[in-house]
Amino acid sequence: MGYYWVTTPELTEEVATRLGLLVTFEEQSTAEAWLTSSYAELAEAGAHEVSLYESDRLVYGPMSLDA
Repeated sequence: MGYYWVTTPELTEEVATRLGLLVTFEEQSTAEAWLTSSYAELAEAGAHEVSLYESDRLVYGPMSLDA
């Protein structure tokens, strides 16, 4: 299935789609690079934390997006 991010609180599907949050990444490093370039937009959209999953397994998180 791949790697994907989950936000807390969960963003609406419309906002998640606009931000690219619904993308699944083949590699953990690619998912992490995406977060590096997208965390500010996620925080502005109302996300306070993110967690990285591989399929149904929690890889790590939650991590705070608050500055």
